[in-house]
Amino acid sequence: MLHIKSFTFNPFQENTYLLYDDQGTGVLIDPGCYEKEEKEELKDYVQENQIKLTQLLNTHCHIDHVLGNAWAMRTFGISLAIHKADLPVLKAVETYASNYGFHAFEPSEPNEFLEEGKTIQVGTELLQIRFVPGHAPGHVVFYHEESGQLIAGDTLFRGSIGRTDLPGGNHNLLLSKIKSELFSLPDETVAFPGHGPETTIGYEKIHNPFVGINARS
Repeated sequence: MLHIKSFTFNPFQENTYLLYDDQGTGVLIDPGCYEKEEKEELKDYVQENQIKLTQLLNTHCHIDHVLGNAWAMRTFGISLAIHKADLPVLKAVETYASNYGFHAFEPSEPNEFLEEGKTIQVGTELLQIRFVPGHAPGHVVFYHEESGQLIAGDTLFRGSIGRTDLPGGNHNLLLSKIKSELFSLPDETVAFPGHGPETTIGYEKIHNPFVGINARS
C-alpha cells in the first residue's frame, strides 16, 4: 500500500509530499521547507514513523518546490532526481532567491535525471513518471496506478491549472499535456497538487474552467 503524507510549507503555501510503503521505505517530493520549524516538522515525522527515505524527487524546480532540497539531501543522505529540461530552472533559483527574501537559500545539484515512461521504486510500490511540461519545461508527475493516486505538482489544481507566464512556460502545451497525460487516467484518480487541496481527474474533466468539458478553446 502507498501512503501519502502532505505538508504545507513556505510563504507560497507549497505542498511537500512524503510517499512510503507499508515497510516504511519512502521518497520525498518537492521539499518546500525553509524555516527551521518547517524542517523540524518534516524531520520529526520521518523519524517518528521510522521512514527510510531512498530518494528526493522534484516535479519541477521553481523556487517554492526546491527550498529544502540541499537540506533534505544532507539530512537524509538521499540523492536528487529531476527532469533534465528543468536543470536551467533549478540553477536559476540561486540568482533570484534573495529577491523573494530567501537570503539563506542553499543551491542543489541533481544526481540523476528522470525520464518519461520510466518508473520510480518506492519500496514495494511503483510510480510512473509522466512528462507534463507547460508550467515548467521539465515538469513531471508521479502516478501510482494501484491506488489511483497522482502527485500532480503545479500542472493541475482543483478548479485551476499551473501558471504559464514564467520563463519556460507554454500555455497551449500545458493544456494539451493535461488532456493527454492526466485526463487519460481513470476519473477516480486522486490528484495531489503542489498547492491547495486534492481533487480528482473526473471532477476536473467536468468543472475545470481551463481544461474541463465547458472550457473555452
